[in-house]
Amino acid sequence: MQGKEYLLVLSGGMDSVTMLYDYRERIAAAVTFQYGSNHNRREAHYARLNCERLGIEWIEIDLTFMASHFSSSLLEGADAIPEGSYDDENMKSTVVPFRNGIMLAVAAGLAESRGLAGVMIANHSGDHAIYPDCRPEFIRSMGAAIADGTYEHLELFAPYTSLSKGEIARRGKELGVDYSLTYSCYKGGEKHCGKCGTCVERAEALRYAGIVLNDD
Repeated sequence: MQGKEYLLVLSGGMDSVTMLYDYRERIAAAVTFQYGSNHNRREAHYARLNCERLGIEWIEIDLTFMASHFSSSLLEGADAIPEGSYDDENMKSTVVPFRNGIMLAVAAGLAESRGLAGVMIANHSGDHAIYPDCRPEFIRSMGAAIADGTYEHLELFAPYTSLSKGEIARRGKELGVDYSLTYSCYKGGEKHCGKCGTCVERAEALRYAGIVLNDD
């Protein structure tokens, strides 16, 4: 099936915004989830903005109950976010338990309700060690659950699973993505802090792709 067939889970960060542009001819709508993280509101602003630029429907879903009931430094305020490298031990506290599973379950229901063929997610290889619900094993299992749990056997499409964030940024450069219109800082300030793990990873990816920004 070709055409507008997918619903994209869109955070407003580099990876999902790149996917929005990369697959814009096949994306019928994008959904952003408000789950109470420090950076959620700022990311959502850019998710909406990029959808408006491309003429793609944007949906916002409230999952803020997660902030009240789930344990994660990502839900506890800027001071709880670790600074330094984007590695397992340093970033483990930012895991929001089964976040992608919850979001993909809702997204699958939205996609089936709209008669679409599947759901897209922009996980990548740099996430695998830290976040269990970004790993290839999870994508395969969740894909099977979505297919088995929907009448039309919807697909979970995750084409960036084996790519690094740098490779995604390089693809975005080819597409002309303006990364100043994305947000990634886990501390959630007005500007990227440049110190938290996700800021460090973002800066490394931009350098890898040869992209210079003046927005941070």
